Amino acid sequence: MQDDANDSPTRPIDATVQDDADDSPARLIDAKIAELKDWRGDVLARMRALIREADPAIAEAVKWRKPTNPAGVPVWEQAGIICTGEAFKGYVKLTFAKGAALPDPAGLFNNGFNGNTMRAIDIREGQAIDGEAFKALIRAAVALNRAAPAKGAAPVKRAAPAKRAARSAPAS
Repeated sequence: MQDDANDSPTRPIDATVQDDADDSPARLIDAKIAELKDWRGDVLARMRALIREADPAIAEAVKWRKPTNPAGVPVWEQAGIICTGEAFKGYVKLTFAKGAALPDPAGLFNNGFNGNTMRAIDIREGQAIDGEAFKALIRAAVALNRAAPAKGAAPVKRAAPAKRAARSAPAS
């Protein structure tokens, strides 16, 4: 029998890790969402679904696993980190690695304004997020990552400006 929390269409129906050998990021994120048996799991599942809709080529990863956080942090990547998703007691936080450089006409970013690089969206219980605006933000983050040179790549050398031909003095 399933409880009502797992009947949501965006939430995995069977998100338990049945095979410990299967540490695929998708499976680990499924398990993390399943652990959150309240509104936070529903929100994280919905935002994950929107990320996948925005760009199905985005890869999922789980990073920063440690004894104090054995489940790690869900991360969505394409040519670099797009965003991370974390659940805290009172909110779900989606942190965009290069958020400060992204256009946000809908005003989704509501945290992280003190830094020069990252921006975050903190979602509290009952708060509605504009799905189309969020997907546009994801697409903009992907485009920004694709436009950036790869890590470790040699810097692009720009050609020196062409020297102007010296003007000859008028003949007298």
